[in-house]
Amino acid sequence: MRLTEYILMMEDGSMKYMTTNTANKEPEFDGKTMKSKKAKDKKVRVIPGFHLTLGITVTMLSLIVLIPLASVMVYSLKLSPGEFIALVTKKNVVNAFVTSISCSFIAAVINCVFGTILAWTFVKYDFAGKRILDGLIELPFALPTAVAGITLSKMYSETGLLGKPLASLGIKVSYTHIGLIIALVFVGIPFVVRAVTPVLEKMDPQYEEAAYILGASPSKTFFKVILPEITPALLTGFGLAFARGIGEYGSVIYISGNSAKEHTQVVSYVIMQKLNYIDYASATAIALVMLIISFLILFVINIIQMRVAKRTS
Repeated sequence: MRLTEYILMMEDGSMKYMTTNTANKEPEFDGKTMKSKKAKDKKVRVIPGFHLTLGITVTMLSLIVLIPLASVMVYSLKLSPGEFIALVTKKNVVNAFVTSISCSFIAAVINCVFGTILAWTFVKYDFAGKRILDGLIELPFALPTAVAGITLSKMYSETGLLGKPLASLGIKVSYTHIGLIIALVFVGIPFVVRAVTPVLEKMDPQYEEAAYILGASPSKTFFKVILPEITPALLTGFGLAFARGIGEYGSVIYISGNSAKEHTQVVSYVIMQKLNYIDYASATAIALVMLIISFLILFVINIIQMRVAKRTS
C-alpha cells in the first residue's frame, strides 16, 4: 500500500515538473519564421510613394481650400474691430443672415423628413421606374443652380403651372420666404437621401421582426428601433443640407426677389452686391462671418453625431 502511494506521489511530482518546464519554455523561432511574420505584419500599399501622394494631397488642399479661406481671413483682419462690427451689423446684412439661416434650417428639417421617406421607399420596396427615380435624386447635383432657380421661379409664379392654383387660394410662393424654402429643399434633399440610404441597406431586418413579435406597433418600431440607428446619418445629411443652404446663391437668386423691404435677400446675394459696388471690405467681412457660422454648424453637428453613435452602439 505504501509502495503504491509512493509510486503515485512520484508520478504526480513528475507530471508537475513536466507541466512547469513546458510552461516556462520559451518558443523558438528560426529566421524564416521571423521573416514571414514581419512580411505579414508589414502593410501592403496598393499605390506606392506615400510621401509623394501625401505631398500632392496637401498641395491640392492648400491651393483649393486653405489658401482662399486664409486670404478671406487675412483681408478681413485688416479692418479694425469697430469697422468690422459696423459692417456686419448693418440692418440689411443682419436681415440677410436671419433669412438665410432660418430658411436653411426649415428646409433642412423638411429634407430630413421627406429624405428619410424617400430613402426608405428606395431600400424597402421594388417598383417600376425605381432606378429612374433613384437617379433623379442626383439631379440637383448635376443641374446648374441658376437653371433650377429660373425653373422654380417660373413654375411657382402667379401664372405658372403650380403657382397659379396656389395664387387662387391666396398663397404666394415666388418672391417670398416660401419660395426660398422650396428652392433650398430642392438643392438639399440629395444630401439626406444619400446619407440615410446606406444605413437602411445594412440594417438587419431581424430588428424589425423582433419588435413586431414583441407586439410593438409600426410607429413604435420606427421611433424605438429604426430611428436610433439612422440618427447619425440623418444628422450628417441635415448638416450638409443646412450648410449648403446658407451659402446657396444660384437657385434662390431668382425665386427670392431680393427685396430688402420684404426681407428676402440672402447673404450670398448681399456679398455679390457688395462686390458689384467694389466694396471688398464689406464683402470679405460678411464672407468671414458666413465661414465661421458654417464651421460652427458642422462642428456642433459632428459632436452630436459622435455622441449619438456612441449611445446607440
